[in-house]
Amino acid sequence: MLLAIDVGNTNIVFAIVEPGGAIRWRWRISTDRDRTADEYAVWLHQLMALEQVERAHIDAAIIATVVPPTLFNLQRLCRKYFSVEPLVVGGEGVQTGITIAVDNPREVGADRIVNAVAAHASTPGNLIVVDFGTATTFDVVIDAEGQGIYRGGAIAPGINLSMDALYSHAAKLPRIAVEPPPGTGSAIGTNTVHAMQSGVFWGYVGLIEGLVARLTSEIGGPVTVIGTGGLATLFNRHTPAIHRVDGDLTISGLHRIYTLNTNGA
Repeated sequence: MLLAIDVGNTNIVFAIVEPGGAIRWRWRISTDRDRTADEYAVWLHQLMALEQVERAHIDAAIIATVVPPTLFNLQRLCRKYFSVEPLVVGGEGVQTGITIAVDNPREVGADRIVNAVAAHASTPGNLIVVDFGTATTFDVVIDAEGQGIYRGGAIAPGINLSMDALYSHAAKLPRIAVEPPPGTGSAIGTNTVHAMQSGVFWGYVGLIEGLVARLTSEIGGPVTVIGTGGLATLFNRHTPAIHRVDGDLTISGLHRIYTLNTNGA
């Protein structure tokens, strides 16, 4: 089975994927660029033991990271504790199956490429992938007679990042949860907390709808919008701009890239 490792700025997701692509287990840990391979191993092996997963079941690994200092120890984890050489998205010679048509392909975050690969494989036509992470990314994938072309997109501060900035720099404003104001969901807050919820939540819905509309206009023709990331389901309930949510998009993309580069071996 494949150990797929997705390193984000806030969390790292470890998932075990069957050869056919079914995701059997997934675990999440906070991103720490100083965490050692041994520390990863202790944590991961305890979780695997709870699910009765043997180390010998892992015969392959793939890593996508947007935090380069984590790569060395994650590679060491795979080599030392699973006896496999991990494939690294963005590494020399690693194929994605799509064309990266931007000014500098090496600047594009590995997570954005992986999401684009998975979205193109699962959904025909032109696409916008909205990933709600530490940053919220909007990625455009054009379908050219079945060939996926990654054209870039937009990057905005994630909603939690925006909320932390507001809380940290405004002395009288409290920390709030990511949710619309209770009751009618009115944008007019009648107290400080509801006013903050309105500004943060409905303001972010406006950002999503505005950017999706602008990107769709530039693409031309029909576009499918796929949401992923922790808050995708919440926002999907409050805006028609997102057509469907796929919480496993990144892991599915990692499995697809691994299979493409190894012919399923």
